[in-house]
Order: sequence, then C-alpha cells, then structure tokens
Amino acid sequence: MVAARQTVARGVDLVQVRTNFEIGRHIVEHEQQGRSRAGYGKDVLNKLAQALTAEFGGGFSLTNLKLMRQFYLQNAAQIGQTLSAPLLPAEKGQTVSDQFSAFRLSWSHCVFLLGVKSADERSFYEIEAAGQGWTLRELKRQFDSGLFERLALSRDKEGIRALARQGQIVSQPADVLKEPLVLEFLGLSEQAGYSESDLEAAVINQIGQFLLELGKGFLFEARQKRFTFDSDHFFVDLVFYNRLLRCYVLIDLKLGKLTHQDLGQMQMYVNYFDRFVKAEGENATVGIVLCKKKNEALVEITLPADANIHAREYSLYLPSKEELQRKLQEWTGAKIE
Repeated sequence: MVAARQTVARGVDLVQVRTNFEIGRHIVEHEQQGRSRAGYGKDVLNKLAQALTAEFGGGFSLTNLKLMRQFYLQNAAQIGQTLSAPLLPAEKGQTVSDQFSAFRLSWSHCVFLLGVKSADERSFYEIEAAGQGWTLRELKRQFDSGLFERLALSRDKEGIRALARQGQIVSQPADVLKEPLVLEFLGLSEQAGYSESDLEAAVINQIGQFLLELGKGFLFEARQKRFTFDSDHFFVDLVFYNRLLRCYVLIDLKLGKLTHQDLGQMQMYVNYFDRFVKAEGENATVGIVLCKKKNEALVEITLPADANIHAREYSLYLPSKEELQRKLQEWTGAKIE
C-alpha cells in the first residue's frame, strides 16, 4: 500500500514538472514573444497569475510563474533549443523523461537546482539526483558538502566535463574517490576527544548516511572483520563490497596524522583479501585509509605507483563551497561553468 502511494505521488510530481515546463514555455513564447527577459514589467505575469489561479486554484503565484519561466529557460538552453522550438522528439524506446534528468525529479528538487549558478554543476546534480533517487534533503546535503567539487578535484578538465554530461560513472577505483570525505552527520565534535572505536561506532550508527557519502555501488559487509594468518589475528575496521567495481573495499579509520605503518597494514589487508577472500572473476581489492591528516609525499614514497591503496582525509564539518570552488579553479586554470 505504501509503495502504491509512493508510485502515485511520483507520477503526480512528474506531471507537475512537465506542466510547469510548458507554462514556462508559454510565458516565454507567447507572453514575451520569445525574449529571454520580459520587457514589460510584472503586469502581464500578474494578470496571468490571477487568471490561472481563478481557473485552477493555488500554485500559480507571481513567484511561481517566475520560477517556471526560469526552469524553461535553463532547460531549453541546456538542450540546445531555440526558445520557440518544440521538445526534441524522443529516440526510439526513449521517453522525454529519459532524455532530460530534470523531468525525473520533483518540482521541489527543480526549484532548489534553479539556484545553482554553474550549468555544469547543476547538470551533475540533476543527473545524480534522478539516477540515485535522492530525496530533497539528500540533494541539499550533497550540494552543501561540495560533492561536485570534491569529485572534480580528482579529474582533469575532460573528466570534469564528463561529470557534467553523464554524472558520476564508476568504472575504476579512482571514480569513487573524493577528498575530503565529509562526515558531519556523525555528530562528533572537532574539539571533543574521541577514539578510533568511537569514530567506528558513529559510522555504524549512521551507516546509511556513510554509504551515501561513499557513493555509488557500495554495500556494507562487516565491521571488525577478523582473519587469521600464521596464528595471528587481524581486524579490518570496515569491509564493503562495490557491485559496480566488483571488488571488496576495505576501510581503516585513523585519528590524527597518517603514518607509513598505517599504509603497510592496509597493504597486508588488501594482499590477504586478494589471495584468500575474493572470488574468481572479481577485481582486485581496494584499500582506503581514512585519516584526519595525510602527507602526499609519505604516500608516494611508501606505496608503489600501481598500488590499489589510497589515503583520504575526512572532515567532521561541511567544507566551504567557496574554498572548494577556488581549489577547483586553481586546479583547472579556468572557472568551470
């Protein structure tokens, strides 16, 4: 019964988005004669709002009509249309919603994304929110945590363009890596003293949020996974499996600064899983040491170039989007639009 209600509600959302797009088209094409900006002030929009409200009821205020106009203009520009052209015909087997991610979101999602200035960033969040089924709250959290910038910082310019065109495509371990991992949802204070076991327990208590932060394809398998080698017992903090990469992903949680011993320990864990745990046909195990502070030079000198071991920093608070955007601009040499 609950699933049926959700399906009906989802259908209503999709109809509302398409309807609002068409109202935006009408405003631009007929009320503004194709101009992207109204040159006549608010009078015509006010009259249209009054007429629509009188005929159909609420939801057609002046503010909402402006949002519908903006939504149409953004999407018309995104798909390379002239303002007066009809929607592109769907390819065989495709619906309009398959073509445009915005049409698979709720109107509340779309209104939030209208405020994202960068077309590349907005396109990325549209694709990911639609593809991953993010709630509005999850979408806002991913935006506030700078997911686009954190993924983009590990890519070249073409990789950043691909993020905007296709969203996050996971085909190799590097595709799921981001820095920092933002763990503000754990509720741990930077100032308060906490142990590695406290950090691990907090992750387990918020495993759903942690999986969302890790990204696509992750499945949680075990905490403190024990294995025995030559009568000695060892424990991996967190064991995941990524169904897209078809491999195990091991995570060790470390407080403070990364050491070469941490990397060596993870290398041993990865070697064990590759030799004794992974099945035939599965890909090489990935190891991630999650630490408060890492040293790039230490990582480079400790690990071979082809090692499947990665050190990543974590943050207990949301990063500054402005700082992430500044770093991205420095990395690419140009502002990403």
